[in-house]
Amino acid sequence: ASIPVAVLSITLFRAFSKAFRIRRTTILENNIVQTTGSAGESIAFGVAVTMPALLILGYDMEVGQVMLVAVLGSLLGVLMMIPLRWALIVKEHGNLPYPEGTACAKVLIVGEEGGTSAKTVFTGFALGFFYKLANVGFRIWKDVPEKAITWYKGSVFATEVSPELLGVGYIIGPRIASTMVAGGVLSTFVLIPAIVLFGGQLTTPLFPATKLISQMSTHEVWSNYVLYIGAGAVAAGGIISLLQSLPVIAQSFVAGLSSFRAAGTGQGQKTTRTENDLPMSFVVAGVLALIAAIWLAPPLHVNLIGAVLIVGFGFLFVTVSSRLTGTIGSSSNPISGMTVATLLLTCLIFVALGWVGAEYRVTALSIAAIVCVAASNGGTTSQDLKTGFLVGATPRYQQIGLLIGALTSAVVIGYTLSLLNYSSTVYHKVDVADPLPAGVQGSGKREKLPASFNDQTEYNVVHLAQAHGSAAAGRYLVHPETNQLSYLVDPGINGVLKTRDDGTPVTKFEAPKARLMSLIIDGILTQQLPWSLVFIGVFIAIVLELAGVPSLPFAVGVYLPLAASTPIFFGGLVRWLVERGSKNKSAEEEESSGGVLLSSGLIAGGAIAGIGLALLALEENILRAIDMSAQLGDFATSDVVPYFFFGALALVLFLVGREKILKS
Repeated sequence: ASIPVAVLSITLFRAFSKAFRIRRTTILENNIVQTTGSAGESIAFGVAVTMPALLILGYDMEVGQVMLVAVLGSLLGVLMMIPLRWALIVKEHGNLPYPEGTACAKVLIVGEEGGTSAKTVFTGFALGFFYKLANVGFRIWKDVPEKAITWYKGSVFATEVSPELLGVGYIIGPRIASTMVAGGVLSTFVLIPAIVLFGGQLTTPLFPATKLISQMSTHEVWSNYVLYIGAGAVAAGGIISLLQSLPVIAQSFVAGLSSFRAAGTGQGQKTTRTENDLPMSFVVAGVLALIAAIWLAPPLHVNLIGAVLIVGFGFLFVTVSSRLTGTIGSSSNPISGMTVATLLLTCLIFVALGWVGAEYRVTALSIAAIVCVAASNGGTTSQDLKTGFLVGATPRYQQIGLLIGALTSAVVIGYTLSLLNYSSTVYHKVDVADPLPAGVQGSGKREKLPASFNDQTEYNVVHLAQAHGSAAAGRYLVHPETNQLSYLVDPGINGVLKTRDDGTPVTKFEAPKARLMSLIIDGILTQQLPWSLVFIGVFIAIVLELAGVPSLPFAVGVYLPLAASTPIFFGGLVRWLVERGSKNKSAEEEESSGGVLLSSGLIAGGAIAGIGLALLALEENILRAIDMSAQLGDFATSDVVPYFFFGALALVLFLVGREKILKS
C-alpha cells in the first residue's frame, strides 16, 4: 500500500494547494502521510488470515476481540522495530535494499519535483469498482464460470473473474503466480480425480468424511480430503522457508539483542534530527504494558505464560520479518510460515501441559494472531523507515505516525471483518432436531433470526466443539423452550455454501489461511487430525524443494480452490508479457510502474465495491432489486461470457503496463 498511498498523497495535496492557494506539501509531509496510511496493510493481513478461524471453529468473532488483537499485535510490531532501526536500516544500508521502501522513496522524490500523477491509481480504482459492482452486484455475468470435464471424472476447471485477484497476480509476478496455479492444477486434475477413481467404489465413508465418496460433489471431495493435503503442504512449506532462513534468523536475533542492549545502555546516543528515535524507556514501558494487557484482556483468554510467549515469538519474528523484507521484499516475506510455526509450537506446548480443552483453542489462536500481526507490521514498518531514511525523515515522527495508523486501522479492520461475515452468514434449519448435549453450556448470548424468517424468537447461542448425533460441530441457535438445536449458523467466512435456503445467492469467502489455522488448532488439541492426508501434503512440499521448486506458493495453490489461483495466474501472465516486450527496468522502477499502480487500484476498487455490496446485503431486498440475472437469462449464466469481460480488463492492464495508455 505504501506506493499507492504516496502517489495519492502527492496528487491530492497538490490539488488542494492549487484550489485553496496554499503552499505545497513538502516531501517529509508526504512521507508521514504515506507512513501512517501504509500501517493498515500489514495489520489487515495479519488479522484476516487468523481471526476468521474462530468462526470456522464455531465461536464468535467479536469486533472488540478483533480490534484488541489488531492493536496489540501492531503496537508490538512497531515497538520491536524501534531499537532495530539503527542496526537494520542505518548500519545495513547498502546490504539490505528494502526494494519497496526504496521504490517508495523514489516516488516521493519524483513527486517533490512535480513528476508524478495518481491518474493510474484512480483509473484502476474506478475499473475495479464498477467491474465488481456489475459482476457481483448486478450479476450481469457469472463471477465464477466453471466447466466440468465429463470424460475425466472429478475435475472441474473454474476461474473467479475478479479484478482484485488479477491485480494480485500482476503484483506478485509470473514466477510465483505460475507456481501457485501449478498447485491448483495438481489438486484439481490429479488429487481429486484420483480420490474419485479409487474411492468411488467404497461402500463406507472414508475418514474424515461422513459421506460416501461416490455421493460427493467435487467441492466436497476437496473440502474433506484435498484441504488436509494442502494444509500439510502449506505447513511444511512454511517451516521449510523458515529453516532456509535459519542463518538470517540467527544473525537477526543477535543483531536485535545487540540493538536492545545498545539502546538500553545509551550507546549510540542520537543527536541529529534524522537519528532521533522514540526513547528505549518508551519501548520497555510499552512492551511491559502490552504483556499486562494481553494477560488481563478477557476476550483473549491468554494467561501469563501465553503473554510471555507472544512477546518472545513477536521479538523473534519481527526481527526475522524485518531482515527478510529488506532482502527479498514484502511480497516474498513468509509471514504465513512464521504464523504456522508459532501456532504449531503453541499447540504442542499446550498438549504437553495438558491444556487441550475447548477454551484453549481461542488462546492458541490469539497467540498466533498477535504474533502474525506483529511480524507483518514489523516488515512494513521497516520498509517505511527505509523510505524515511532515504528522504531524510525524522524517525521519531514516523514511529508516532505508525502507532497512530495502527490504532485507527485496527478499528476499521474489526468492523470490516464483522460486516463481511454478517452480510453473508446463512442460517440453516436443522433437519433432525437434536436435543442439546448434556453438559454443553450456552454462550450466554441470545440472537434473533434475520427479518426474512418472520420469527421473533430469541434463540440461545451454543457452540458445539464436537459433532453430536446428526449435528456437526459449529455454532447453533437453540430454542429457549424445547432446548433443541434449531438452526446451524454457517458463517460468511466459510466458503462452503453459496445459497440460502430460499435459493438467494450469497457471496462466501474461502478464507484459506484462516481455515488452515483452524485445522491446526482443532487437529492438534483434539488429536483427531487425519495425519495420513496431512503427511501426503508434507511430502509433496519436500519433493518440490528437492526438485528446486519453492514449495510454499505451490502448496498455497494446492490448498486454494483452482478458481482462486487461475485469475492470479492470468495477472502474472500479463506481467510476463509486459516485461517481455519492454525495456529492462530496475526492481525499484518495476515497483512503481504503471501496471503495478493500476493493479493496486484494481485491488482497492474491487475491495471497496465488495464492502459496499456487503453493506447492501444487510437489507436483502436491495440486492434482489438490483439483480439483473433473471432479465438477462442465458447471458448472465453463461460460462463463456465472463472471460470476455475479464479478458478486456486484462488487456487494459497490459496496455497500461506497456505504457501504451495512461502515461504519467
